Amino acid sequence: MAKRKSVFVCSSCGKESSQWVGKCTACGAWNSYYEQAVTQVSSATRSAALQSEPEKLSNIKITQEDRIDVQIPEFNRVLGGGIVPGELVLIGGEPGIGKSTLLLQTSAKIAASGVVAYASGEETTRQVKLRAQRLGINSDNLYLLSETNLDNILQHFDRLQPKVAIVDSIQSVYLPDFDASAGSITQVRECTQKLMYWSKVNQTPVFITGHVTKEGAIAGPRVLEHIVDCVLYFEGEQFSSYRLLRSVKNRFGSTNEVGIFEMHQEGLREVENPSKIFLSQRQEETIGSAVTATLEGSRPLLVVVQALTSQTSFGLPRRTANGADYGRLLMIIAVLMRRAGYHLSNQDIIVNVTGGLKLDEPASDLAIAAAIASSLRDIEVDPLTLMIGEIGLSGELRSVPQIERRIDEAVRLGFKKCIVPKSAIATLKNKNIQVIGARNIREALHFALGIKDDKKHEEEEE
Repeated sequence: MAKRKSVFVCSSCGKESSQWVGKCTACGAWNSYYEQAVTQVSSATRSAALQSEPEKLSNIKITQEDRIDVQIPEFNRVLGGGIVPGELVLIGGEPGIGKSTLLLQTSAKIAASGVVAYASGEETTRQVKLRAQRLGINSDNLYLLSETNLDNILQHFDRLQPKVAIVDSIQSVYLPDFDASAGSITQVRECTQKLMYWSKVNQTPVFITGHVTKEGAIAGPRVLEHIVDCVLYFEGEQFSSYRLLRSVKNRFGSTNEVGIFEMHQEGLREVENPSKIFLSQRQEETIGSAVTATLEGSRPLLVVVQALTSQTSFGLPRRTANGADYGRLLMIIAVLMRRAGYHLSNQDIIVNVTGGLKLDEPASDLAIAAAIASSLRDIEVDPLTLMIGEIGLSGELRSVPQIERRIDEAVRLGFKKCIVPKSAIATLKNKNIQVIGARNIREALHFALGIKDDKKHEEEEE
């Protein structure tokens, strides 16, 4: 007999409690617990566990063919070289960002060499067909299913024995054994666990899509991200056609890899040269902007950092960071004021990273400082100059990892000069670009802006 019970579930993190509490002990959210009736199925009715025998590690053979090529190089990069059999991949993103489009295009590529099952709980098969026609997709090996009952979906998967299976989305499917609505924490967790079990038993990769919350996290993040093998976020600015596919968890590949796509009427297209795209809209007038090189996983990307300084109309100046770390921005401003003699206490400062990228590593410190100084002094930075370096609290410049790979990307795009920490000069072997070493922020700004004496400028301002 099935036993019924009532539990309280945190809507933010999914933690369960036998009674209502005001503050979640796991995530700290207030008034996030809600009562939910759950049907607990007895152990006799549960499916039998996977029966397997222990194997010696030395006897297990792995070949390159164990990964399935999705035929989209940018997608392969983020996945770590392809899909591993039995892998469960979660793709999250805002509504309308292109998750279903990406998976439908991927399905068409894989269907050229095997059967692909696409289960949609949000659209009918005719609606999916309309999108497929717009994308120019028509395959006999791609099977569409409109169903929300996960038990029925898995029965169809067992009959088709697909090479890859897709469930779009995990919040729209449910298990009838649990007395909870689709999209609830209980249903999302149990459906994901059952899909994981099915994928491991059948050695079939499964893609699932997930909605995001207001804060930009996948609904029930701690529930889903700990279960699946790979978590990908599909991101993009509201009025931009570029999309970033970012890996934040990958048991079978490197994390923090990024794939870059561009949305067209015919679907998503790969961006083969993302650095050139990010630099293409840069104007000849480069006052208040500087170029730096950041690493997204194993790929170096050149991005433009823009800054605008304006005398504040209020007593307390504002600092705004779009795409840059706010804490590091405050640190860079403090170093410019204390170590380089810049008057910024009465200036509103806005820093923006073009292209929708987020600069989390300290290698972009020097470019941010140069952009701020350029805007304040109204002096442009040479558009063919790359700036790389971490700024210390005493104003010194520190070297950053893989600096030569960053410079190689700049050489490939035609940059003529690069300003780097002087300590990194000895490790560089590239002779196709003028490399200038600077010991501190004062020297670096002298090379970038041509300012010889910041102290003299400071006295003139006073």
